[in-house]
Amino acid sequence: MTIKNFQIEYDAINSRNTFTNGDTINGRIILEVDKEIKIQSLVFKAKGKAQACWTQHYRHDQSNVWFSDEKYYSIKQDILKEAAETGSEVIEKGQHVFPFSFKIPNGKKIPSSFWSIFGRIIHKLKAELKQPMKVTRKAKIHFTFVSKADLSTPGLMVPQHMHRDKSIVFSPGNVTMDVYIKKKGYIPGEDMKVTVKVNNCSRRSVQPHFVLYEKKSFFGANRSKVETREILRAKAEAVDSCSGKKIVTKVIPIPKDLPPSILNCSLVKLEYKLKIYLNIICASDPKVKLPIIVLPDESDGSLPPSYDSFGFEALGNQNQPPQSPASQATNPPPSYEAFEMYPIFPSAEDQTENGRTLEYRSLTIL
Repeated sequence: MTIKNFQIEYDAINSRNTFTNGDTINGRIILEVDKEIKIQSLVFKAKGKAQACWTQHYRHDQSNVWFSDEKYYSIKQDILKEAAETGSEVIEKGQHVFPFSFKIPNGKKIPSSFWSIFGRIIHKLKAELKQPMKVTRKAKIHFTFVSKADLSTPGLMVPQHMHRDKSIVFSPGNVTMDVYIKKKGYIPGEDMKVTVKVNNCSRRSVQPHFVLYEKKSFFGANRSKVETREILRAKAEAVDSCSGKKIVTKVIPIPKDLPPSILNCSLVKLEYKLKIYLNIICASDPKVKLPIIVLPDESDGSLPPSYDSFGFEALGNQNQPPQSPASQATNPPPSYEAFEMYPIFPSAEDQTENGRTLEYRSLTIL
């Protein structure tokens, strides 16, 4: 063995080990050799890109693969250039450290890090070592990028209201509901107060239910795929039959580990919605859906999901600064149980298209 160690690492700038638009990443490429070697070049690269890919299987062994990708930035720095005369440079035995510095472009169209089996948004650092007559050695590491909140999003801090009117079959009277929330944008850990005005003029009792769920959309080759997953459920007290108007309120805590919404990527979208419906026995339930935007939490006490949970390698320098005592003393949001809420893990559902059963499988893109 000639090269004992070849790796790239970077320094964290906060306890969350995240970066955003305009931040500078400082790091180093570490090369350790057990004897003198010659190298042609050492290159540092930084890339941000999105991919969406899935295989759609039909019956009778028919299938289609939909794929699309999009690049946001690509930076290249020559750490060691090729020598003009010999075409190579001699590296002595031992460990060598080559520092680098890279500034993330300050653009609004760079989406946050995201991973799914059908699409991903990755931000990574890479080192390439070229030697004469040998295969190029590569080292890479991903870092977590969180895009700054776009405060120009329409309706972000504007109250929302939706109305539904339901006539019940085989039962005189009808049911109406008006749903109000104070705004559309919330940060993880923040409480969302939902007010439901129910006017029950029917002979059946109704019960308001609340469902917070995420919607992941993937786009490729003029096709799309959508995944939904319920995050939490809640319910309020029932409204008795023929009871007239009643106001029901519910406080729903936005989970503290919820990733921010992704709305600035043309291949991958991560959206959140709050569904409110009235459960009526032997009748279809009237429902409304309100869009919810989860904003990035810029406080230093927040710990968003790392790439470890996505299946990527460990991120950056593991010797990160600990959380400050002040952030640790912050009161956590109320538990789901306190509001009769519980997380949901959905089961797989069959999907059909034009009478054909579809089977979706992921295709890994390296």
